[in-house]
This record gives sequence, C-alpha cells and structure tokens, in this order.
Amino acid sequence: MTKYTRQEVIKEANELAYKLANIEEIERFKQLEVKINNNNKIQSHIKKIKALQKQAVNLQHYDKHEAQKRVEEELDRLQNELDEIPIVQEFKESQVVVNDILQRVTKTIADEVTNEIIRATGGNVLKGETGKELKY
Repeated sequence: MTKYTRQEVIKEANELAYKLANIEEIERFKQLEVKINNNNKIQSHIKKIKALQKQAVNLQHYDKHEAQKRVEEELDRLQNELDEIPIVQEFKESQVVVNDILQRVTKTIADEVTNEIIRATGGNVLKGETGKELKY
C-alpha cells in the first residue's frame, strides 16, 4: 500500500480544484457571472434589494410590522422581476449544475475514503462495516 503525506494529498486536491474550475459547466458559470456583474439593470436591482433587506431588518428590530410587511412585499416584487431576466434564470440554472458537480465530487471522495478504511481493516464495504485488523 502506498503512503502519502498530507502535503501530497493537498497538492492533488489543488490540482483537482484547478481541473474542476476549468470544466465546461464551470466555465459557463463564470461567463454568466461576468455578464451579470456588467449588466447595469441587474446591478441596480441587486442594490435596491440589498437596501430593502437592510431596511426590513431594521424595521423588524424596531417592531414596525406594517412597514416591514410593505418592504417585504416590495422585496418580493423586485426579486421576481430580477428572476424573470433571462440571464439571471440561466445563471441560477448554471449555479445548480455547478453545486451538483461539487457535491458529487465531495460525496465521491468521502465515500471512497470510507470504503478504503473498510477495506484496509478487512471489513465489508457492502455492509459499511469496518474490520478488526489492518490488512496491509
């Protein structure tokens, strides 16, 4: 069995991260993010939403429930307008794809580490049980 240092594993993880950052789906996500950041209409909407969110928190803090309700309704309206912009929809869809890829990679690594521990201790991978001794 080959042994690795923590530094070697971190180096491999960095290389994997670089590869992931340059796959087609993440490249598309980055392109969409740049377009959104350069779109004045979208940025204006985002600024208004952030300002209203702060206002809603302040109103909640001071128990101004009616005013808070009106601000939250305006927030919902602005968020819906923002969500209807095609590039925002595409960005959100791309975000879901990227998150799915990252979750799959994370789960695969975690599962394989667990399985390797089970195998190394003579356990049963199908049952998810470790064994009683090291097998190397």
